[in-house]
Amino acid sequence: MLAPELSRGQEVLRVSGVRKSFGQVQALDGVDLSVNHSEVVALVGDNGAGKSTFVKIVSGVISLDEGELYMHGARIVVHSPSDAARLGIRTIHQDLGLADNLGTVENLFLGRELYRGMGPVRWVDFGAMGERTRAVLSDLGIGNISDINLAVSQLSGGQRQTVAVARATLDNCNILLLDEPTASLGLREARHVLDLILRLKQQGAGLLLISHNIRQVFEVADRIVVLRLGRVAGVFDRSETTPEAVVKAIMGRQ
Repeated sequence: MLAPELSRGQEVLRVSGVRKSFGQVQALDGVDLSVNHSEVVALVGDNGAGKSTFVKIVSGVISLDEGELYMHGARIVVHSPSDAARLGIRTIHQDLGLADNLGTVENLFLGRELYRGMGPVRWVDFGAMGERTRAVLSDLGIGNISDINLAVSQLSGGQRQTVAVARATLDNCNILLLDEPTASLGLREARHVLDLILRLKQQGAGLLLISHNIRQVFEVADRIVVLRLGRVAGVFDRSETTPEAVVKAIMGRQ
């Protein structure tokens, strides 16, 4: 469920002066970035630019060395993925993190199952979980998963992405981080994922998209932030720039 209390254009997440090093390697060096409600911000850069490190810091996988994170203007501290989840920061990594032998319903509710009964006599309420799953898929405008009990290992790449997004937005979701969501998909399924990103934006989510595909970035992003060697090398309004200008920033040829 997307957080309903925000208005379009209001800042959801702000990252200020973030630094992170691994030994002598400076992975991030004073990175500033913000994402607003109902906005798609694309984070782009060459391999080794620091994109994955940035995602891991915001999602609580690793800690920052310096800098601050703000949610709705209030400073937050994210020490773990559970901290991030509690704050409504949801991340879909490239591997999706799905349980392949389970169906869509079980993947959505894995670790947060619904129960019936009282006291020591309780059982998993598969009926309620199934209804909630169908409602979430319907809210997202997703109708391409006909059997929500089919093991996700038998679903297509695009359908698996759909399950991952539905799981991320099942509970309170203020901002969604998507790490290369179309990297291994065909054209049709990639189109489906891009449409889903736009639908989430319309429903009020703030989205941070990490991608190497500049063409797709220009299809869905409102702003584009370029990382180069751990630093912000440019921030572009999609409507006021060109793919060539963004590529030049990525390559350090501005």
